[in-house]
Amino acid sequence: MSQFHPLTVAQVRHETRDTIAVTFAVPPELRASYAYQQGQHLTLRTQIDGEDVRRSYSICSAVQDDTLRVAIKRTPGGVFSSWAVDHLQPGAVLDVMPPSGHFNVPLDAANRKHYLAFAAGSGITPILSIIKTTLAVEPHSRFTLFYGNRASSSVIFRDELSDLKDRYLDRLRIAYVMSREQQDIDLFNGRITQDKCAEFLRYWVRVADVDVAFICGPEDMMLGVAAALQQAGMPKDAIKVELFAATGANGPRQARAHAATDAGAQQTEVTVIMDGSASSFTMAQNQESLLDAGLRAGIDMRYACKGGVCSTCRCKLVEGQVDMDINYALEDYEVARGFVLSCQSFPVTGKVVIDFDQAE
Repeated sequence: MSQFHPLTVAQVRHETRDTIAVTFAVPPELRASYAYQQGQHLTLRTQIDGEDVRRSYSICSAVQDDTLRVAIKRTPGGVFSSWAVDHLQPGAVLDVMPPSGHFNVPLDAANRKHYLAFAAGSGITPILSIIKTTLAVEPHSRFTLFYGNRASSSVIFRDELSDLKDRYLDRLRIAYVMSREQQDIDLFNGRITQDKCAEFLRYWVRVADVDVAFICGPEDMMLGVAAALQQAGMPKDAIKVELFAATGANGPRQARAHAATDAGAQQTEVTVIMDGSASSFTMAQNQESLLDAGLRAGIDMRYACKGGVCSTCRCKLVEGQVDMDINYALEDYEVARGFVLSCQSFPVTGKVVIDFDQAE
């Protein structure tokens, strides 16, 4: 699971002016490794101007499609996304890590559930996978989607969403929310905020009828929608969130105090278990994350965003204690079970053991 494999790009399709959908050809011997669940993501790696650059992108195909496809949207200053949108062509080869992520819930053909989703911009990518897969697997369940964009021209997968709406007329409702394009119904003008979500829940959707809600988008939108849902009575554990951008992602860590719990301990012996083998190194406390120290020690630990967002660096804390600064990726129950993000974990004991194999 920690290993990258070179995969050939089979197709590149422009969905909007600044977004492409990239389909990978998976050879027969790797098909089992790249089997995925709805809502998961891939970590891609390539060399750009001599630099190792890796990013995580959500899978946008349904499980039933049996097609490994991700969407890449150009972001301001985005090294990988700009390179991909401008230069990626069929026949190119990228290093791809097997799918990971937990932005989903178990499905059952006997379910009769109402799912609710809020997406903004490229946040539609995992949501599309979830909607397509769920409606196919659960013939008695239904979905309501609120999808925010600047204007009609920036709506990613608009044709695919329209086809889905036609196929599932009685089970899929889609409301487009535009921030820069005036629509006839004023409720659907503006950005998806906490107040806007509260209006949706007042006039369009009854929280009491919703079983699970999915949210994917920028941090302020995600926090606002989650707050509105909880204020309307939805339990926190029924709300699934996926953050595709975070303030400070890939940026320098904000310094804060990390008190050592071992009296006088200034160095930590770290053991990393990954792919069935163990590697050890020693690092100073309160200076760098487990991930950065491990990479500096020559261990090819898996990571993508380094911002506590994507969960690619998720591992199990087997021994010792750490301070985890930022966490947008792990659920409360995962943290309670000892899972941490190595990119945001700073050791505070003299010995720490982390296990990537238990995180799969």
